[in-house]
Amino acid sequence: MILTAFRLRLPAFVSLLTLLLLAAPFAGLAFMTSWRSFGFTDGDGSAITVSLGYSVLALILIIALGTPLAWWLARHRIRGAWLIDTLLLLALLTPPLALGLLLASMYGPYGPAGSLLERAGLVLTNSGPAFVMAQFYSALPYYVIAARAAFEGVPRELEQIALTLGHSPWRSFVHVSLPLARLGLAAAIALAWVRALGEFGAVLIVAYYPQGIPVKLWVNLQNIGLSAVYPLLWVFFLVAMPLPLVLGLAARRRHLI
Repeated sequence: MILTAFRLRLPAFVSLLTLLLLAAPFAGLAFMTSWRSFGFTDGDGSAITVSLGYSVLALILIIALGTPLAWWLARHRIRGAWLIDTLLLLALLTPPLALGLLLASMYGPYGPAGSLLERAGLVLTNSGPAFVMAQFYSALPYYVIAARAAFEGVPRELEQIALTLGHSPWRSFVHVSLPLARLGLAAAIALAWVRALGEFGAVLIVAYYPQGIPVKLWVNLQNIGLSAVYPLLWVFFLVAMPLPLVLGLAARRRHLI
């Protein structure tokens, strides 16, 4: 009897311990923040504006280009699919600093693509477009992999029924595939948003200027100290979390209706 009770309580104890470990750093942030002298340093407001504005642009590009790719990968079997999976995993697993170096090598002023684009007036180093590019490359593989899983969870039979009823492939995609995959797509969008907003390594290499929140956190830490980091950290969490929460709640509410 005692052994049975122990076995029942052990998963709950381990789960509680894991949750406490996850919560510990955030509790430490609340404890260590000096609320009496809470205030921003010069440039923090600009960093917040830069991160929010460019992250929205990057997210729009990721959704626009990543959604068709995710659906195509989920619905078509092609030869050499393992090469596509390898490419996605390679982009996903590349360290951020290494990704920044790769982007600089390709799109920098001396790179094969960067030199051509610079002649056309598009500079992809220390510019707004460079900032968006770094975020796009960092977050796209996360979105595509999550969105692909969402589309794979949609029964193909329902799409085929829509086609037999006279719907075009596009109408079937809009009225069947997207609604049924909304929960997974909401999670993919939320993941891409947080990933793009928090990108540091790639942005540091190709777009040190204009400084966004992650780079400004590093600058404040180096120039002023840990106390200058906490206000911007709070802002980062406040601007990063609403979109995932809203998307998740909206998707689940529609699922319950």
